[in-house]
Amino acid sequence: MGSLVWLLQWPIRAVVLLIVAWLPLGVELESFPIALLAAVVIGLLGTLLLWPLRLLLGPLWAVTSLGGLISPVSLLFNWLITVILFGLAAWLIQGFRLRRGLLSAALGAVVYTVLSTVILRMLGLDVDFTRASALMAGTLTG
Repeated sequence: MGSLVWLLQWPIRAVVLLIVAWLPLGVELESFPIALLAAVVIGLLGTLLLWPLRLLLGPLWAVTSLGGLISPVSLLFNWLITVILFGLAAWLIQGFRLRRGLLSAALGAVVYTVLSTVILRMLGLDVDFTRASALMAGTLTG
């Protein structure tokens, strides 16, 4: 069932990316096929980079959040990881650009995550942004 849900989410996340590109955030996508590719790349990067990002950011997270006692810090680190994934996907994919660099990555990642979550929940396809963010949220906040 997990792969079927992912297949159903994939075009929805691509449409969400197109919505993000339509907003004045500095995110640019050339076409729907590029958005489909970007949705896959963001998910794959999240899966592949989970452990390296946790190793890199883990000690800083532990100190600044007092081992998870301060929830907003955990939220900030989850958001930072999302921004990194979003920016890295834009860097890797020709036709996916961040006109204002880090600002566009930060704004685009937030809007993409929120819209994806809301739309997927409304459709009953409620799964976190990526498997990596689900694992990160479970390990960082719990």
